Amino acid sequence: MSAATPPRAASEGVAASGAAGRSDGVDRGRRQILAWGAALAGVTLAPGVMLYDLAHGRPPSEPASPKVRWGMLVDLNQCASDCDACVVACDTEHGLPRTKTATSAQWIRKVELKDARGGARSVPVMCQHCADPPCVDVCPTGASFKRADGIVLVDRHTCIGCRYCMMACPYGARTFVHEPVTGQRPEVPRGKGCVESCTLCVHRVDHDRIPACVEACAASGHKALVFGNLNDPESEIARRVASYATSAVRADLRLDPGVRYAGL
Repeated sequence: MSAATPPRAASEGVAASGAAGRSDGVDRGRRQILAWGAALAGVTLAPGVMLYDLAHGRPPSEPASPKVRWGMLVDLNQCASDCDACVVACDTEHGLPRTKTATSAQWIRKVELKDARGGARSVPVMCQHCADPPCVDVCPTGASFKRADGIVLVDRHTCIGCRYCMMACPYGARTFVHEPVTGQRPEVPRGKGCVESCTLCVHRVDHDRIPACVEACAASGHKALVFGNLNDPESEIARRVASYATSAVRADLRLDPGVRYAGL
């Protein structure tokens, strides 16, 4: 007579078998999700535009380099108070509404600042692309991130619209998309329920072009905006920063912004 399997051992064996089956099922489910994610990352949204390109600026084969620090110099001595060419160009480039409401997205805005002596300056303000961005520190999902080349971005695939980054930004540079988005440009995806801000026209920069606001400012004849690599001593922006005094908005916070101002 063969020995009978003890009831407890039998039940443990069934439980172990069931747990293994569930574990295999979970693993298969996870693998499937990862496979779907990889497949979606390769989806072409427009000719030459891939999902991962839009989320992180460059394809994985061409990572941003920490040897570069993209920045912008705003020369307020050349910025005309009645000129909004940079604002118009930004709105057009990114498909932002030109007719503004209290909740409309605006990635660059003109602010009138007055000093103690009564003098006034018209100051373009956008995301300052800080070396130590507080918006990145408070983001619970990692949607706010800084590329190796200093450009601060928002990954709309992982943004949950909590708006912590908006509260953390001392420059009021981020906006929440309240309205349904229409007329999108494929290289500049937007989405209702996400936070967004100036990207330094990363889709242009990654193709060796300058930001739209800089291009428009030059075309207007003012040439108040200079864009380039702050780490390259031979670049125009680096030479200007080295030649005369520049300052940062809220320099007391020591965030090391990539946007510098002359004449502030």
